[in-house]
Amino acid sequence: MQVIRTVEDLKQIYGDVSEASVAKVTQVLTAEYRQMIELSPFVALATVGPEGLDCSPRGDRGSVVRVEDEKTLAMPDWRGNNRVDSLINIVRDPRVALMFLIPGSNTTMRVNGKAVVSVEPDLLRSFEMDQKHPRSVILISIDEIYFQCARAVMRADLWNPGVQVDATSLPTPGDLLKAAKADFDKVTYDREWPARAVKTMW
Repeated sequence: MQVIRTVEDLKQIYGDVSEASVAKVTQVLTAEYRQMIELSPFVALATVGPEGLDCSPRGDRGSVVRVEDEKTLAMPDWRGNNRVDSLINIVRDPRVALMFLIPGSNTTMRVNGKAVVSVEPDLLRSFEMDQKHPRSVILISIDEIYFQCARAVMRADLWNPGVQVDATSLPTPGDLLKAAKADFDKVTYDREWPARAVKTMW
């Protein structure tokens, strides 16, 4: 197997970076970048810790983050499975990367920066939803922000309803859990999950 071992060899294959690929990177939110970010209800949050990498899906009603200023984003940590892998990583290593998806747009937004986990009471209250508030808020300080080439989303035909997978053809969450733990009660889990999700959304 031929494997690339050096940056120089890699660049010989791919060539130079285009002007647009370099010019698009900024260290603060431009008005246009802010508009894109605020229209995104979903982001993949990548963190790093001593055990390795983690990438966590984050979604919210409306915008998944709130723009605090041109250098700062705030992301409420809503209910989940309490593994808190992302938060554990952030308190030990602040480096984060985010990729925002905007339904209907082939353009994604990327942010690299550093984060802290805040439990400031006023900040938590500012994200109140259905009379509930997050237990913490991730504050992201932007090091760089840029948009990603649309080809990947275009190739995936991501927003085309005609190519969406029929969910009934997929393993259920209970099936996936039983595959990992043979004695898991998948029937009860699948029966109770929809109502539990609605009840614990916030």
